Amino acid sequence: MLALATCDRARDLDADLRLLQLHLPEARIAVWDDPNVDWGSFDLVVIRSTWDYHERRDEFIRWARRVEAVSILWNPIELIEWNTDKRYLIDLSRREIPIVPTRFVEPAVPAPIELEGDLVVKPSVGAGSNGVIRTRGDVELARHHLAGLHARGLTAMVQPYMSAIDTAGETDLVFVGGEYSHAVHKAPILAGSVDFEQGLYAEEQIEPRQPTPIEIAIGEQVVAGLPATAYARIDLLPTEHGPVVLEVELTEPSLYLEFDEAAAERAAAVFRSLAP
Repeated sequence: MLALATCDRARDLDADLRLLQLHLPEARIAVWDDPNVDWGSFDLVVIRSTWDYHERRDEFIRWARRVEAVSILWNPIELIEWNTDKRYLIDLSRREIPIVPTRFVEPAVPAPIELEGDLVVKPSVGAGSNGVIRTRGDVELARHHLAGLHARGLTAMVQPYMSAIDTAGETDLVFVGGEYSHAVHKAPILAGSVDFEQGLYAEEQIEPRQPTPIEIAIGEQVVAGLPATAYARIDLLPTEHGPVVLEVELTEPSLYLEFDEAAAERAAAVFRSLAP
């Protein structure tokens, strides 16, 4: 038996789940923190829309460890631990993968002086754009948000706002079973006010996109440096020097299966193949 793990608030919001169930009728949707779920009764557990994990990351990691002890978990715990804190960007940079320039500011470290300019400030543990602000040159806003993140014990990330997204948008590459599947285009969400769906994720304008060869090459470079994955999403931003990685999503990414007519069937086939 196969389980697709979600969170209670996402059950009716995740379009991927509905499409996967069409091709995986044997799969059961299960809420990750439901104490009544017997995870050992499943041959395979695929993490999908556990979109509230960032609110309780330590608890989520403990849950993933328990599941992996009694079943087969995808993606595996080693990837989940690495990927649920965006300090993984440091590792990507060391592998010479182009990333959005990022400063990580620990809670015990005073706020950096250089907060001028149009910046993005967010927590290193986060999902769905929760806790993300754009400063538009407002230094006091940046300092206040940093202080708020630090007061919650969170490491902050400070990045320049990559203005090319305003015209070109973001490109998200989806890989299943380590192979490129499809891509989508996202309009910039920080260009104006941000609306959230039940506090889980920022509402976005999304459409299919044909990625460029260099975008696919960067995605393949990222995936090639990872252990085996059931799924991966590589989010890229445009710059005058070429695409850079914004995030690598290996834990609970939307795979945007509705934007490619064969994507759900491909993903279902990969997930089914992972079962013993």
